Amino acid sequence: MRNVTETVKQLIIINVLFFVGTLIIKEPAYKILALYFPENPSFQLWQPISHMFMHGGFMHIFFNMFALYSFGSALEQVWGSKKFLFFYISCGLGAALMHTGVNYYFFQDNLNTLIANGFQKQEILQILNEGKINTRWQEILSVSDFQNFTSAYLGTAVGASGAIYGTIVAFAFMFPNAELALMFIPVPIKAKYFVPGIVLVDLYLGISGKSIFGGGGIAHFAHVGGALFGFLIMWYWKKNQFNKNRWN
Repeated sequence: MRNVTETVKQLIIINVLFFVGTLIIKEPAYKILALYFPENPSFQLWQPISHMFMHGGFMHIFFNMFALYSFGSALEQVWGSKKFLFFYISCGLGAALMHTGVNYYFFQDNLNTLIANGFQKQEILQILNEGKINTRWQEILSVSDFQNFTSAYLGTAVGASGAIYGTIVAFAFMFPNAELALMFIPVPIKAKYFVPGIVLVDLYLGISGKSIFGGGGIAHFAHVGGALFGFLIMWYWKKNQFNKNRWN
C-alpha cells in the first residue's frame, strides 16, 4: 500500500477531528460549519471552507478519506505539499461555488414564479427563515420545482467530496493509464475513462434528480463543480507548464 503523505495525513486528521466533534456537539456544529444558502440568515463567510471538513455519517467520511489517501498521496508525492494543498482547497471552493450557483438558480427561478402568482417576496423569505413552508406553493410549483426551491434555501452541504472529485480528476491527468475499479465493477478501468464516467453520472443524476441507490441528499453539482475546477486548474497548469519547483 502507498505510504500516506504528510499533507494528506494532516487533512485526514482534521476531517476526523471535525467528525468526532460533530458527534459530540451534534446539531450546533452543523448550524455553524455546514454550507448554507447565501440568503439564509445562518450563512457565514467561513462556511465555504469549513463545510469541506464536515461529514454526514461514517460511510461519508470513510469513502472520502479513503479516496483522499488513495489519490491525494500520489499527487502530493509528485507536486509537493504546497501545490497539492492549494489544488485541494481550490477544488473544494469550486464545488461550493457550483453548488451555490445551481441552488441560486433554482431558488430565484421558483421565487419569481411565486411572486408572479401574487406572493410577496418578504413573506416568502419570512416563512422560510422560520423553517416552514406554505402548502399553497405546491399548487403553483411542480413537485420537483417545489423540492428544489425549498431545499436550496433550507438545505445545507457538508463533505470533502467536491475537493475529492477535483483530486481524482488530477489523478486521471497525471496517471491516465492507471487502472481503477469500483466494488461493484470487478473489471479495472483506466483512469482516463473511469473518472470522466463517474463525473458524467453525477451530472446526469444532478440534472435528473434521480439516485442510483435511492434516497437523496447528495450534492451532485458540488461533485461536478469540484471536478470542473480540478480540470480547469490542471489544464491551466499544463498549458503554462507549472511545475513543483514553483511551489517550494
